[in-house]
Amino acid sequence: MPHTPTRTAVGIVGAGPAGLMLSHLLARAGIDSVVVDHRTRAEIEGTSRAGILEADSARLLTDTGVSDRVHREGRPHDGIELRFGGESHRVDFRALVGESVWLYPQTDVFIDLADARARDGGDVRFGVSDTQVVDLTGERPGILYSDADGVAREIRCDILVGADGSRGVCRSAVPEAERTHFFREYPYAWFGVLVEAPPSAPELVYTHSERGFALISQRTESVQRMYFQCDPDEDPALWPDDRIWAELQERVRGSDGFTLKEGPVTDRSVLRFRSFVCEPMRYGSMLLAGDAAHTVPPTGAKGLNLALADVRLLAEALEQALTKGDRGALDAYGPRALHRVWRAQHFSYWMTTMLHRAPGATDFDVRRQLGELAAVVDSTAGSTYLAEAYTGWSEGRRAGRSERRVQDAWQ
Repeated sequence: MPHTPTRTAVGIVGAGPAGLMLSHLLARAGIDSVVVDHRTRAEIEGTSRAGILEADSARLLTDTGVSDRVHREGRPHDGIELRFGGESHRVDFRALVGESVWLYPQTDVFIDLADARARDGGDVRFGVSDTQVVDLTGERPGILYSDADGVAREIRCDILVGADGSRGVCRSAVPEAERTHFFREYPYAWFGVLVEAPPSAPELVYTHSERGFALISQRTESVQRMYFQCDPDEDPALWPDDRIWAELQERVRGSDGFTLKEGPVTDRSVLRFRSFVCEPMRYGSMLLAGDAAHTVPPTGAKGLNLALADVRLLAEALEQALTKGDRGALDAYGPRALHRVWRAQHFSYWMTTMLHRAPGATDFDVRRQLGELAAVVDSTAGSTYLAEAYTGWSEGRRAGRSERRVQDAWQ
């Protein structure tokens, strides 16, 4: 027998942090939604993802009733270390802009959101397959998929949201003539390792060295996350523990005697990255959010935070459109989101190119980078820019004049 389509106000493809947070915010506004994802919940939870939460991202989790676990189990960081020339220089976020960030893995953000949706009776369908989005320019766009038992299902909604990541079906469903892609490929990648060792530093250490970039991050009292710049085609299998530690120690070595605390390497992988933006973020009755619309290099810790910022704006726009009949709010969503996206693209690109050694870099290139780093740490204005961008252009600090100018330009 033909199945009966599920009817809802908002259909969401993608049950990562962006999709689940949007569903949660809509529920608080009394708006129904259905979320689908081809991954099972266990698969998403089993994917180890690091995470630095901006001040507003942490507040979004707590103030909207998702969870206060970020405050109980996360770690506030009041600054970072920029290490170059064999010495560390601390950028004090709290002193410069009055904000901190939180070390809290993206995996835990997902768990908090998935638990909150289950607690509140949210309709989240994990482990689906053969997902398609249809009728995107009509009044009743749809999501077609097969459930875990292989039965064909259909969702019809007023608005469809693509929050299914950079390789999802939603962005590719927009005709090429209706979208413009802006992107930059980087000639290097990150070799990431998870290690069983105590922390080597109380906060993140971003390192510029003659051998390339390194990032010393933390996870818990006994597990740490570290990265070093490598070729995008590097084979992790060729790197035993002793070679990894020798490379990391060499990159952070300096006259101040700083060394890393070593331990067994439990995971190793190569992370490629690029800068990417898809414009516009709306096509007909479908809107894009998070990685479906944009990706950034991980250097500036912006990916997850941009996704959460997107859906906060999108939830407001959907509430205006669905409860007050103001469809113009949907047109305003993209320009508002892109204002922050392009600021984050600039910051991520700046941090990346300032700290990484490009293939074929000359002595002039390296000395220029060192001069740029010195200009940042030796200047209150330079350090303040880094602190403000890293902690996230908090709503509490931002006057909003530049955002209004951008909106006026789009109109």
